[in-house]
Amino acid sequence: MRIESLTLRELRMALRAPFETSFGVTRERRILLAEAVADGVAGWGEITAGEGPFYGPETTETAWHVVRDFIAPLALGKKLASAAELAALLAPIRGHPMAKAGVESTLWDIEAQQKGLPLAKLLGGTLEEIPCGVSLGIQPTVEGLLEKIEKELAAGYQRIKIKIKPGWDVAVVSAVRKRFPGVKLMVDANSAYSLRDTAHLQQLDAFYLMMLEQPLAWDDIHEHAKLQAQLQTPICLDESIHNARQARAAIELGACQIINIKLGRVGGYAEARRVHDVCREHSVPVWCGAMLESGVGRAHNIALSTLPNFLLPGDVSASRRYWEEDIIEPEVEVTPEGTIRVPTAPGLGFAVRRERIEKLTVRRETWSAS
Repeated sequence: MRIESLTLRELRMALRAPFETSFGVTRERRILLAEAVADGVAGWGEITAGEGPFYGPETTETAWHVVRDFIAPLALGKKLASAAELAALLAPIRGHPMAKAGVESTLWDIEAQQKGLPLAKLLGGTLEEIPCGVSLGIQPTVEGLLEKIEKELAAGYQRIKIKIKPGWDVAVVSAVRKRFPGVKLMVDANSAYSLRDTAHLQQLDAFYLMMLEQPLAWDDIHEHAKLQAQLQTPICLDESIHNARQARAAIELGACQIINIKLGRVGGYAEARRVHDVCREHSVPVWCGAMLESGVGRAHNIALSTLPNFLLPGDVSASRRYWEEDIIEPEVEVTPEGTIRVPTAPGLGFAVRRERIEKLTVRRETWSAS
């Protein structure tokens, strides 16, 4: 495929409700959509960087800069045998995995269309339905959280994840477990704790959680190994894992028992599959995390979640949990059994609503091959 053009758009999309984590509250997303054209075929991807450098170093603005000044010049006009080759082409750019992943995703969509395959099949996916969980932000009250959990369980979701931080952790989890003794429950700290909190975090062992996600520093593996040795609850690493090398190191050091794979965090499908394979080799289950994506990013997460070692329900949930109106059709829906059916149409499997995208677009830039 020859990459003929690349367009970057910034959309403003208001969340249906604020989403709070240990590092802040999000009410509106600045969504970055990438659209590439290769051999006359258009493909779509989403750059999942946040508005500020709080989940990781990348932001909406840094991603725009890196795509404009480095990724586009390297990629445009190049002929690739497959989408997987883009990662090597972009290797001279250190870091910036979300910017890379958003562009790489467009080429996987194009290749799948060219081959007449659903994207999931092109990736090597085996699942026809993926199990779904939900991620619930920090709430104003415990009772409000319990009401939200009740609602999500009634909608069929198979697993509940709640965000925690110092002052909103053990007592909250205790209340949830008392009300819902049998629910699959996990907690996500987003790096809000340190090793000094080990004794406090050990109290979570009483609640038979599926996992404790990223309790320590966002770039740490070593101290997570020390913590895991003192916890019964499995640690899941998220922010710390950016490639297969780090996944292997974390597993061999005993820093975690589970790994969350986010397409943007690891730099795209090529690296995501390598992380997946390392985890599978070591019998470490993985699941797909989410970044408050629009329907485009959500569709890519569905495809990723079909790989065989995605053994745990991920954060891929229905469009309507986040948006009054999404930018794809059909919108992502969850069955009463708490699953999402994997689309079977070639490529991404969802139609992009160009008119709605144009309505929401506040910035656009296109680069073309000479």
